Amino acid sequence: GGAGRGKMAAGGAADAQARFGHSVKGLLTEKVTSCGTDVIALTKQVLKGSRSAELLGQAARNMVMQEDAILHSEDSLRKMAIITTHLQYQ
Repeated sequence: GGAGRGKMAAGGAADAQARFGHSVKGLLTEKVTSCGTDVIALTKQVLKGSRSAELLGQAARNMVMQEDAILHSEDSLRKMAIITTHLQYQ
């Protein structure tokens, strides 16, 4: 009688261990999945950030080009004003 009970207890323990292992596996899977989701979100954020930096850089380059064009136009206008003044004196 006693040996049978020992076997049952051992079987119950193994069963509990299997259940515990299963729940741990489930928790780990959950954690890995949520971690993966976080990594994807972070990656998207980083890409968006680098895209924003790229666009800001482009905007800055465009502003510099426009500034150059404006300065060039100012220079041309100044030269034209000088020429006009000279023509009026002649």
